[in-house]
Amino acid sequence: MGRLLYAEDYEKGARHDLGSHKVTAEEIVTFGRTYDPQPYHLDEEAGRASSFGGLIASGWNTAAIWMRLYVTTLLPDAAAEGTVEGSPGVDELRFLHPVRPGDVLTGTCEIVASLPSLSAPDFRIIRNRGRLLNADGAEVLTLILNARFRCRPKNS
Repeated sequence: MGRLLYAEDYEKGARHDLGSHKVTAEEIVTFGRTYDPQPYHLDEEAGRASSFGGLIASGWNTAAIWMRLYVTTLLPDAAAEGTVEGSPGVDELRFLHPVRPGDVLTGTCEIVASLPSLSAPDFRIIRNRGRLLNADGAEVLTLILNARFRCRPKNS
């Protein structure tokens, strides 16, 4: 862990590469069985019979992939945490293209705003525009994540 980063360290317009993740059929089916048991998330043959033409990941699986990349890349050195009210949440979540086994998804995050927290004065809300792109450069997911980051302590 490096230097602890506070809300003031996340400037509007800053862009972050979150790395990549290769999607597997096993991951798609496991997630589908557990959280979104629609036929085209569970079985290649059922997927072929659907309008998708094959096995595809749940949109929620895709969102979880972006979140994993965000947490493991951007948060290890961050003073980010929820307060007793919890996380401010996600806006504008979009599933734009099907994600298939073998797809390599690359995540990005852009800081679009830093707002005072109305309920916790020692925190700011950092609005992040998240994106996942496939190897062809097509956006498969976009979202706006509102995350709470602790403000720099007055004595530091």
